[in-house]
Amino acid sequence: MIEINFFRNSEGSCPVEEFLDSLTSKQAQKVTWVMQLIEELDKRVPKQYFKKLVDTDDIWEIRVQMGSNIFRILGFFVDKHIFIATNGFQKKTDKTPDNEIVLAEKRKHEHIKLCRGKYE
Repeated sequence: MIEINFFRNSEGSCPVEEFLDSLTSKQAQKVTWVMQLIEELDKRVPKQYFKKLVDTDDIWEIRVQMGSNIFRILGFFVDKHIFIATNGFQKKTDKTPDNEIVLAEKRKHEHIKLCRGKYE
Protein backbone atom coordinates (compact mmCIF):
# COMPACT_ATOMS: atom_id res chain seq x y z
CA MET A 1 0.00 0.00 0.00
CA ILE A 2 1.24 3.50 -0.84
CA GLU A 3 0.88 6.27 1.73
CA ILE A 4 0.58 9.76 0.23
CA ASN A 5 1.88 12.60 2.40
CA PHE A 6 2.04 16.29 1.55
CA PHE A 7 5.28 18.26 1.50
CA ARG A 8 5.54 21.04 4.10
CA ASN A 9 8.22 23.66 3.81
CA SER A 10 10.35 24.86 6.72
CA GLU A 11 7.70 27.51 7.55
CA GLY A 12 5.01 24.83 7.76
CA SER A 13 2.96 25.78 4.69
CA CYS A 14 1.64 23.00 2.48
CA PRO A 15 1.54 23.83 -1.26
CA VAL A 16 -0.57 20.79 -2.19
CA GLU A 17 -3.24 21.68 0.38
CA GLU A 18 -3.27 25.22 -1.02
CA PHE A 19 -3.67 23.81 -4.54
CA LEU A 20 -6.55 21.55 -3.46
CA ASP A 21 -8.22 24.50 -1.71
CA SER A 22 -8.10 26.45 -5.00
CA LEU A 23 -10.17 23.82 -6.82
CA THR A 24 -13.95 23.54 -6.95
CA SER A 25 -15.40 20.96 -4.58
CA LYS A 26 -16.06 18.52 -7.46
CA GLN A 27 -12.52 18.95 -8.80
CA ALA A 28 -11.01 18.44 -5.35
CA GLN A 29 -13.22 15.39 -4.85
CA LYS A 30 -11.94 13.83 -8.11
CA VAL A 31 -8.29 14.56 -7.22
CA THR A 32 -8.83 13.03 -3.77
CA TRP A 33 -10.49 9.98 -5.35
CA VAL A 34 -7.45 9.41 -7.61
CA MET A 35 -5.07 9.76 -4.63
CA GLN A 36 -7.13 7.23 -2.68
CA LEU A 37 -7.05 4.87 -5.68
CA ILE A 38 -3.25 5.13 -5.79
CA GLU A 39 -3.01 4.40 -2.08
CA GLU A 40 -5.25 1.34 -2.33
CA LEU A 41 -3.96 -0.17 -5.59
CA ASP A 42 -0.30 0.27 -4.63
CA LYS A 43 2.03 -0.57 -7.53
CA ARG A 44 -0.83 -1.79 -9.77
CA VAL A 45 -2.10 1.73 -10.48
CA PRO A 46 -2.76 2.31 -14.20
CA LYS A 47 -0.46 4.88 -15.86
CA GLN A 48 -3.62 6.83 -16.60
CA TYR A 49 -3.50 7.90 -12.93
CA PHE A 50 0.12 7.61 -11.79
CA LYS A 51 3.31 7.73 -13.82
CA LYS A 52 7.03 8.28 -13.37
CA LEU A 53 8.33 11.24 -15.36
CA VAL A 54 11.33 10.55 -17.57
CA ASP A 55 14.47 12.70 -17.42
CA THR A 56 13.75 13.87 -13.86
CA ASP A 57 15.19 13.21 -10.41
CA ASP A 58 12.71 10.33 -9.79
CA ILE A 59 9.66 12.60 -9.92
CA TRP A 60 6.24 10.99 -10.34
CA GLU A 61 2.93 12.57 -11.30
CA ILE A 62 -0.58 11.92 -10.08
CA ARG A 63 -2.74 12.38 -13.18
CA VAL A 64 -6.34 13.59 -12.97
CA GLN A 65 -8.67 14.46 -15.82
CA MET A 66 -12.12 15.92 -15.30
CA GLY A 67 -13.82 16.88 -18.52
CA SER A 68 -11.49 19.27 -20.32
CA ASN A 69 -9.59 20.05 -17.11
CA ILE A 70 -6.32 18.25 -16.48
CA PHE A 71 -4.66 18.37 -13.06
CA ARG A 72 -1.29 17.08 -11.94
CA ILE A 73 0.30 16.60 -8.56
CA LEU A 74 4.03 15.93 -8.62
CA GLY A 75 6.08 14.22 -5.96
CA PHE A 76 8.59 11.53 -5.07
CA PHE A 77 9.02 8.35 -3.04
CA VAL A 78 11.06 8.42 0.17
CA ASP A 79 10.83 4.64 0.33
CA LYS A 80 8.83 2.01 -1.53
CA HIS A 81 5.55 2.93 0.13
CA ILE A 82 5.72 6.61 1.13
CA PHE A 83 5.01 9.19 -1.56
CA ILE A 84 5.53 12.89 -0.82
CA ALA A 85 3.32 15.15 -2.96
CA THR A 86 5.18 18.43 -3.57
CA ASN A 87 3.10 20.62 -5.89
CA GLY A 88 -0.10 20.64 -7.89
CA PHE A 89 -1.21 22.57 -10.95
CA GLN A 90 -3.72 22.65 -13.76
CA LYS A 91 -2.10 21.40 -16.94
CA LYS A 92 -2.73 23.51 -20.02
CA THR A 93 -0.24 22.00 -22.51
CA ASP A 94 0.71 18.48 -23.61
CA LYS A 95 4.08 18.61 -21.87
CA THR A 96 4.47 18.90 -18.11
CA PRO A 97 5.94 22.40 -17.55
CA ASP A 98 9.66 22.33 -16.76
CA ASN A 99 9.22 24.88 -13.97
CA GLU A 100 6.82 22.51 -12.15
CA ILE A 101 9.32 19.64 -12.43
CA VAL A 102 12.15 21.86 -11.17
CA LEU A 103 9.94 22.95 -8.25
CA ALA A 104 9.18 19.31 -7.37
CA GLU A 105 12.89 18.42 -7.50
CA LYS A 106 13.76 21.43 -5.34
CA ARG A 107 11.15 20.48 -2.75
CA LYS A 108 12.35 16.87 -2.83
CA HIS A 109 15.85 17.98 -1.85
CA GLU A 110 14.46 20.35 0.79
CA HIS A 111 12.34 17.54 2.27
CA ILE A 112 15.25 15.12 2.35
CA LYS A 113 17.40 17.74 4.06
CA LEU A 114 14.70 18.55 6.64
CA CYS A 115 13.87 14.89 7.33
CA ARG A 116 17.35 13.35 7.18
CA GLY A 117 17.26 10.06 9.07
CA LYS A 118 13.48 9.92 9.46
CA TYR A 119 13.01 7.19 6.82
CA GLU A 120 16.17 5.16 7.49
